[in-house]
Amino acid sequence: MGKTVRRKFSKSDAAVNFATNAKQKLEQGQNPLACAFCRRSDDCPEKYGEKKTYDNGITLHYYCLIMSSGLYQRGQENEGIYGFLAADIKKEIKRASRIRCRACRRCGASIGCAVAKCRRSYHFPCGVEKRCIFQFTGQFASYCWDHRPVQKVPAVWSGSSYTCAICLESIDPVPSYEVLKSPCCKNTWFHRQCLQYQSLSAGMFFFKCTICNNKDEFQKEMLRMGIHVPEKDASWELEENAFQELLHRYQRCDAKRCLCKKGREYVESDSKWDIVLCKYCGSSGTHLACSLLAICMENWECPDCRDIVYKSDKLRKRLSKARKSPKRKFADNQGKLHSPSKCRKLSSETLKECKNCQIFTSKSHTDILKDLRSQIKLNVISRIYVDRTNVWEGALREMRRKAFSPSSTICIQFSDTARKLQVGDLGNSCHEFFHLLMHHLAHSLLFEGSATSKNITLNSRALRCDWYYEAGRMIAISLVHGGPSPSFFSRTLFSCLAYGPEVTEPTVEDVTHVDVTQKIKKIKESSTLEELKLSVKENADYLSVAGCLRSVWSLDDKEMLVKDMLTFHVISRVRSPFERFREGLKVLGVLERIQKYPEVFAELLCYKPIKLTAETFGKLFSIEFSPDESSRRIAESKVIGFWRDYLADVEDGTTKAAFEEILTFTTGTIINPAISFLPDLSIKFLHSDGIIQYRFPTAQTCLNCLKLPMSKTYEEFKGCMDFAICNTP
Repeated sequence: MGKTVRRKFSKSDAAVNFATNAKQKLEQGQNPLACAFCRRSDDCPEKYGEKKTYDNGITLHYYCLIMSSGLYQRGQENEGIYGFLAADIKKEIKRASRIRCRACRRCGASIGCAVAKCRRSYHFPCGVEKRCIFQFTGQFASYCWDHRPVQKVPAVWSGSSYTCAICLESIDPVPSYEVLKSPCCKNTWFHRQCLQYQSLSAGMFFFKCTICNNKDEFQKEMLRMGIHVPEKDASWELEENAFQELLHRYQRCDAKRCLCKKGREYVESDSKWDIVLCKYCGSSGTHLACSLLAICMENWECPDCRDIVYKSDKLRKRLSKARKSPKRKFADNQGKLHSPSKCRKLSSETLKECKNCQIFTSKSHTDILKDLRSQIKLNVISRIYVDRTNVWEGALREMRRKAFSPSSTICIQFSDTARKLQVGDLGNSCHEFFHLLMHHLAHSLLFEGSATSKNITLNSRALRCDWYYEAGRMIAISLVHGGPSPSFFSRTLFSCLAYGPEVTEPTVEDVTHVDVTQKIKKIKESSTLEELKLSVKENADYLSVAGCLRSVWSLDDKEMLVKDMLTFHVISRVRSPFERFREGLKVLGVLERIQKYPEVFAELLCYKPIKLTAETFGKLFSIEFSPDESSRRIAESKVIGFWRDYLADVEDGTTKAAFEEILTFTTGTIINPAISFLPDLSIKFLHSDGIIQYRFPTAQTCLNCLKLPMSKTYEEFKGCMDFAICNTP
């Protein structure tokens, strides 16, 4: 009995069917690889959709299939071809074979115009060539070249230049088949081909306006204008292992100096060698010990992100609140946790080991500048000889010498024009020198504006002589060496230094030129569109120089126009002087501290009126009493009582002297320096030795020491103080 061989269906059956159909097409003079609808063998997925030959031997373009007018999707997605049954497809092919295309005059035109009165039919590729519109949504309607939808947009000023928002090439802002306008963004245009390529890549879930990210309104308009938006994920999400690197956690210490002996990549959890990543970028890390962090603290910022974050007011306020949160625990070098209160109770030996404790509290400007002052070398002295009447040129000459170093101890000696030492200047007169220097800068041609709010000006001679750099360097040296702060920076100038010119928005008050101010105000105060256009036309020359000349379409445009004018005049116009001035402020690390503690330095560099009171003025002085066993102590305490009563009278205005005059009498300057007085202000007493009777106060300005007379009554003390202070040159 013979074996019955059971025949298995395999891929060879499909191959036989394809070969049979191909043979039949060859006998009929047709290309077996051509689309059954359009009779073309072009394989261009972007224009005609995917071309594919199916098991039944039919070759089709995807767009030719779904746009055929007499074909309906009667099956499920997994039935037939995309839900179109094979019998229906063959029936549609037979129907189309009797219809001629209005473009190429060949049979097979399966697509008809959706307008009821229009009798035009065409192949899909012919429709594309004739600029027909195919809507890949709803009823999948198509419109011929005469009835296709168009975009209605207002007229565009011909003098403007526009670019495609995708390819950035120039584009003619006239609605046409090849040029489409965004429905959600004003003056945004696209090439049709650029939009089609983007939609095929992004898919329905990521295809949106490249300018404003509008999705719903944008897709609706593009589908109406014949852009195919496939219902699929974006191409970049379909790549294999495309986001594999996101699964790896960064494990490396990027501190400038890594303290771990086992290397930067060593990690030990729950210890000081644990790695903490930057809370913003996550691509930079540090050991807890290498950045003086607490074990429980995860809010670490890498240097790059910190520079950006400190430019944001909102984030800086959030950080300020976080730093004030109580009950934090910190780790010492051995990785042990303890609270700050316990840290204060540690012995001096243990406290030295606890260098990793870092409590994020805001520093005062005095503490910051004292840290900078630690760079000064006390054993290296730079002597500067200057004339009081020409302190700027003297400072330039002396500070430009090769022997001068900003980190050396500066000793000032005032001299006349013959460079002879002036009488009475044997002491260190740094306070007076820096006060005169800051006063000169405030009234120099390098700055413009009111007395309390100045910006950098553009002076060609100063730029050529590099005075802007020298001015920045002198201010930095004055702050670190105990001189006064400038206190005349405008908020705009300070914002440029602390946060950068890119994020600074100047105001009309920053403009000192009357003509420019009038131009800006005229545009800003325009109440109608016609008035605004007239103002732009009248100031066209200035706007052209400023790079702000452009057409205006509504009153809303004036705000951006005024902003651009202010930015040009206050920031862009003086960019070169500003860069040199900022470079000078980098001396001794001052600019770095300004950018790290902007709120603190704003009080120093910008004008802030401070009213001295008896209490605050009295705290400036330390009192040096005689030893406890001395009989003079009782008399000195009585004089200190007179001193405090005298300060109260000064505050009330019942004395001839003022706080500033007392300060000048004691130190030689009327300004309280940013870093506090060096040496500190002190009070001593003038005791009679039996031969000399001291009635009036004296002072040693080089030591910042005020010596009070041993008066017996307050009236005598007050009269002697007023006479001495008010009559001292």
